[in-house]
Amino acid sequence: MKFFTELGRYMLMLKGMFSKPENPKLYWKEFMHQCSEISMGALPIVCIISVFMGAVSAVQTAYQLVSPLIPKTTIAQIVRDTVILEFSPTLVCIVLAGVIGSKIASELGNMRVSEQIDALEIMGINTKTFLILPKIVAAVIVIPMLIVLSMVLGIWGGRLAGDLSNILSSATFDIGLMQNFIPFNVFFALVKAYTFAFIISSVSAFYGYYVKGGALEIGKSSTKSVVVSCVVILLADYLLAALLL
Repeated sequence: MKFFTELGRYMLMLKGMFSKPENPKLYWKEFMHQCSEISMGALPIVCIISVFMGAVSAVQTAYQLVSPLIPKTTIAQIVRDTVILEFSPTLVCIVLAGVIGSKIASELGNMRVSEQIDALEIMGINTKTFLILPKIVAAVIVIPMLIVLSMVLGIWGGRLAGDLSNILSSATFDIGLMQNFIPFNVFFALVKAYTFAFIISSVSAFYGYYVKGGALEIGKSSTKSVVVSCVVILLADYLLAALLL
């Protein structure tokens, strides 16, 4: 019963977001602020994870492909497809659920506990639209950009690791990178990125917006939002793969 109760509150929260803005300028300012916060807060960790993720993928792929009958360009193809299809959209979004999701939940939870949300509602402001909608829209716009950057850095990390460890030269990697490339893989990765961005932002906002209690409950709500976001991301990852691939 608790699951259906929370699911219903979540759907009502999403429904309550779509109303006419009281002051569009304030909404635009909040939207730009959220874009800046999400991008600048997550950019360093995304860059670091992506480079090492691609590098490790290249080294481990070369370790397993020991047969002389398999050309070395295959390593580049495997790194490319692995990074585009799974590593960048899924693993990076799981990390972002902890970086961005916990921040959103903590911010809204602190506003709820300190009665700032109640004060805004007394002033006649739709807090769901003013506080939650800019965060979700900003996340849906910024996170896919971070995922595209992650793809580029992941492939570059694999290329760099292959060159530095003498697994395969940069020229050989570039040749394999262009072989048997399927553009649909990039489209599929972007579909996952937009879906996961919505899940991260909306689930985190839900748990932060409806928190009750004090500082301890804010921490629990933040942790729960990350856990639930990761589980839903993995479930959505399977469903999207089953439907689109």
